[in-house]
Amino acid sequence: MTELNADHVRRAIVEHTRRLAESAAAAGPDAAVPTARDWTITDLVRHVGQTQHWVAEIIERRITDPAQLPAEMAVLPADPGEWQAWLSESAQRFASACSDDALDAPVFNAAGDERSGTRFWMSSLLNEAVVHGFDAANAADRPIDVDADIAAALIGNHFAMLTSPTWEMQRPESAHAIRGTGQTLQWLATDTADGAGAWFVERRPDGATWRPATRPADVTVTGPAGSLLLTLTRRVPLTDRKATGISVDGDTDLAQHWLDNTAHVSG
Repeated sequence: MTELNADHVRRAIVEHTRRLAESAAAAGPDAAVPTARDWTITDLVRHVGQTQHWVAEIIERRITDPAQLPAEMAVLPADPGEWQAWLSESAQRFASACSDDALDAPVFNAAGDERSGTRFWMSSLLNEAVVHGFDAANAADRPIDVDADIAAALIGNHFAMLTSPTWEMQRPESAHAIRGTGQTLQWLATDTADGAGAWFVERRPDGATWRPATRPADVTVTGPAGSLLLTLTRRVPLTDRKATGISVDGDTDLAQHWLDNTAHVSG
């Protein structure tokens, strides 16, 4: 599985938030966001900036008790002309909060898995910046480029979330839907190094599991890591193979069922 070092993640969050802000400015505050239902660019900018400030406070204060999570959210500036600076501030604040000293400090982890809280939030907020960056770029009719290593790391995070100890509590319908009787799915990236882009999923009666491996599967979805990420987060349809460069070998309905029941990105 692709894992990014902390400095890479910090820089990527700042950079992808910058790109998101530029796309948001190009689209305009009232523009609809087609890939985030019922949202406008205003909603998207507010969500991303507020989330970055909110999580930064969790890490800064080393909050471990979910009952003590911040109750107030940062206020989106009324003037859209100030949004780029506001997003830059929120991204920089979060990156600074995720200092090397904070990486393994006790911090609340909403997934309840083996990661430290700070490392969990770094993956989650990188996902927010990249995927919502696509949303903003799509609304502005601008291209988006995601490095294969970043996309691969976020795919691993995606599967980690879906199989985390708290997923069933947070999304019981999804957790139930992705159980099965041994059906298998495989996602293969064509542009990652050293075999890092392979994710094998098995739907078991007690829940779905995944591991970074290449195995015979009932369905295999192959394509660039960025396209796989956007497909898994339901930003582009599995059927849009010409645009995404994705191919499907095997039971397409099985892959579509997985996608239909596994969204966890806001919007």
